[in-house]
Amino acid sequence: MTKHNSRLALPKWFNTFNFGLILVAILLLTAIFAPLFTHYDPNVQNISERLAPPSTLHWFGTDRFGRDLLTRVLYGARPTLVLVSLVVIITVPIGLMIGICAGYFGGWTERLLMRFTDIVMSLPSLVIALALVSILGPGLMNGALALAFTSWPSFARQARTETLALRRSDYLAAAKMQGIGGWRLIVGHIVPLCLPSAIVRAALNLGGIILSAAGLGFLGMGIQPPAAEWGSMVASGSRVIFDQWWVAAVPGFAILFASLAFNLLGDGLRDKLDPRHAK
Repeated sequence: MTKHNSRLALPKWFNTFNFGLILVAILLLTAIFAPLFTHYDPNVQNISERLAPPSTLHWFGTDRFGRDLLTRVLYGARPTLVLVSLVVIITVPIGLMIGICAGYFGGWTERLLMRFTDIVMSLPSLVIALALVSILGPGLMNGALALAFTSWPSFARQARTETLALRRSDYLAAAKMQGIGGWRLIVGHIVPLCLPSAIVRAALNLGGIILSAAGLGFLGMGIQPPAAEWGSMVASGSRVIFDQWWVAAVPGFAILFASLAFNLLGDGLRDKLDPRHAK
């Protein structure tokens, strides 16, 4: 008798990377083309329809100011994605250069840079981000700078480890024999080898950055009202969560969706770019 496999066979294209990529694409498209999906203004108040439940007029209901929640969730994706992009743009180059310099030069340079990295890594990220935002003032750019300050150490430690492994490799020895050295060797040969793993780590960190950004907004340290922002929307909805649950649940689901999308994308990128996890 032949044994039949009871597991459902999925198409080859249906994998973690493609699924995460589809979710991220949906998130980006809805944020970019938000005006095409709704005819409401995200900031116009309509007190006569405040706290309206989901209906055909307002698919996700309205908040305590009568604003359409679907519209505010769509527009709220924009500042979240911009903030996340700024954090990645700041943290990846800084973390890579600190880690590569520590691993390549060694000695007192490595000790100084790594001890500073350890100090920053030991600090509670959200608490430090809140302290920095309270000093700099709430806002998109200040929130990105605060989150970036606490996000780069993991990139530095990873880049240092990889640079230590590369420093005595035949590849770099051959480059040095050709007269390549110093910053030319670092930028032209070491950085490209460390960049794939940094991209994977950045993608995996995006979910946590989104949660941290929402935490800043929830505590009133993020983008200020009346601009739509998911964290502040959850904070506003928490006041009426037992009677009008949708006011907090809708932006909360948006945060969950965005974090899940980037986590799946990062996991898929790890399978594709990291040979240790390649299948």
